[in-house]
Amino acid sequence: MTLARLDAQSVARRASAEVAPGSVVAVSGDWSTAVADLVPAEKGVWFLRAGGTLSDLPISAADAGAVLRGGNVDLSILQAAQVDSNGSFAGYHAADYPGPQGHAGLIDLAGARRVVTVLPHTDADGSPNIVNSLTLPPDGVRCVDTIITDVAVFRVADTGLILTELAPGWSAEDVRTITGAAVTSAPTLREMDFALPPGNPTSKIYADGPSAIADLPDGATVFIDGFGGPGGMAHYLLISLRDRGSRNLTIVSNTAGIARVVSFGTPPGHTAIDHSVLVENGQVAKAIASFPVSPSVSRPSEFELAYRRGEVDLELVPQGTLAERLRAGGAGIEAFYTPTGAGTLIAEGKESRVIDGREYILEHGLRADFALIRAHRADTRGNLVYRGTSRNFNAVMAPGARVTVVEVDEIVQPGELDPEAVVTPGIFVQRIVRRPDGFTGYE
Repeated sequence: MTLARLDAQSVARRASAEVAPGSVVAVSGDWSTAVADLVPAEKGVWFLRAGGTLSDLPISAADAGAVLRGGNVDLSILQAAQVDSNGSFAGYHAADYPGPQGHAGLIDLAGARRVVTVLPHTDADGSPNIVNSLTLPPDGVRCVDTIITDVAVFRVADTGLILTELAPGWSAEDVRTITGAAVTSAPTLREMDFALPPGNPTSKIYADGPSAIADLPDGATVFIDGFGGPGGMAHYLLISLRDRGSRNLTIVSNTAGIARVVSFGTPPGHTAIDHSVLVENGQVAKAIASFPVSPSVSRPSEFELAYRRGEVDLELVPQGTLAERLRAGGAGIEAFYTPTGAGTLIAEGKESRVIDGREYILEHGLRADFALIRAHRADTRGNLVYRGTSRNFNAVMAPGARVTVVEVDEIVQPGELDPEAVVTPGIFVQRIVRRPDGFTGYE
């Protein structure tokens, strides 16, 4: 008697059970992309598709790669041609062509926190697709956690493949017979479960600034936007951080608090809120910045005075390099070479190389524990629309922090923002705070 196998839709339905509410999931291949259509919208899942969309947001191929490399993808569900007992996988490969093939995008998906493969258990000729060692060129090495086929589910362990679930009507011995690798049955071996995980994502909206940063610890690295004027800074969150009192902070910003002394755009009789409120309060140990001092010798900034007293450290970074270090950190690029600063004091102590006759110095990507950023509008999923100068460093800082907290003027429901106007997708935003009515960026 021939045992019935699951169809592609049923395999996708089983793969959907791996998707947690609110998670970020990359999908590739017909069997896996069907998962995105099976998970209800209220689960709040972000689906990154090979076609260049992040759920309903259009994104570039560069942004999609950055999402994958930057450690933002919780789960990849990809269609494989072969998987071996060590968790390595190969995508489609024509047997009569030994060279590179058109599935290189799968290599990116191998970098997710968890990788699930979906595939037919056997090829059209009956040969097993789950093997001891790949016979096709690998697209990911030792990265697969779970294998879902049309007859079974396996967990990849250090000791090999563990059979955890069976398709209806199948036995463990039936599966072993058509598997090209050694298999151990789990003590809890059971029939496949197609149910989605219960629950919906946790709300990203916080009641106020203090609660949104209540866990920002001493010694943290914090991204904070800032230009010559007060525009674009998360003033309410800055005051909340001052009042919280976290100390020994490393702040990363274009400036280290010069809006107060420059007074550009500040109404007469007012003082701009900027990084100075943290420096005055003795909370800053170091700044990584491009413009840490006042343009006027007669009006030094609080950071400048503290630096002269030896109370704070400084890492001076050219503005373009700072922007690229922030972008690289968020995109999972550890370091890069740039010609900016070669032969100057900026290059001291840094590795350098001559490429095509020009000297380049090595700069490292920046990541932070927290980012305190400013935007104009957010929806409840964290998608952000900026206004004016608030887009400058805020947008590039958001992806590079473990926790990104955004201060906005208005919070709307999903679907109320124009997708083409969204600059920062909500996967980079963990917490949202509405600026209180009547609050301004001045004291």
